[in-house]
Amino acid sequence: MSLIDSIDKNNLPKHLAIIMDGNGRWAKQKGLLRAFGHESGTKSVRTVVETCAKLGVENLTLYAFSTENWNRPKLEVDILMKLLIKSLKNELKTLQDNNIRLNSIGNLDLLPKSAQKELHEVISKTKDNSRMVLTLALSYGSREELINAVKNISNKVKNNIISIDSIDESIINQHLYTQNLPDVDLLIRTSGEHRISNFLLWQIAYAELYFTDVLWPDFKDEDLYEAIISYQKRERRFGKTSEQIK
Repeated sequence: MSLIDSIDKNNLPKHLAIIMDGNGRWAKQKGLLRAFGHESGTKSVRTVVETCAKLGVENLTLYAFSTENWNRPKLEVDILMKLLIKSLKNELKTLQDNNIRLNSIGNLDLLPKSAQKELHEVISKTKDNSRMVLTLALSYGSREELINAVKNISNKVKNNIISIDSIDESIINQHLYTQNLPDVDLLIRTSGEHRISNFLLWQIAYAELYFTDVLWPDFKDEDLYEAIISYQKRERRFGKTSEQIK
């Protein structure tokens, strides 16, 4: 039996998030510049996006560029921004062919104007697609997201738009970048690192975590199947006992 045949299509994560890590190390191992690792990583993005859509995953979020990534050497940042623009142009057809809607979260105002323009164009052109929502986390940091949410909620309390007593999880969710997305069910991180790295800290409160040593450019559909199979073997209790959920 192949791996894909072992997947229960009725027990897929509704929201799958991936920390795509290892591009630089992949390039270094091959004696190449880091830019080649990032370029190769885009192939894995296409593979995972298409595979998730075919499987029936409803929401896929990819950690493409963090707020901390702005601290990398300027040359590398410039290359990553150019690669973002190139990928958006190249992958529009893939998104349309697979009926995928593009979404983005993060402090997008920090992106170069050319990248913002291309991003908004692809988002607009795919807005009516309904098979899967692909969210790119760009210039994203979860702590910044939470700080902004606190500020916005505080301002509404100050102006008597909401009361302190009404603040609950639902109110906080409404003020996050991910307000239109469900909580993450499965979080995958590649390259052998076992960190969350400031990614969706609120949204992964009850997510299953899956870490793999595979570097992102080497991450293929079979690796994704293994992660989903691992997820499906786990008992998700959400604070309850095993007996309560049976």
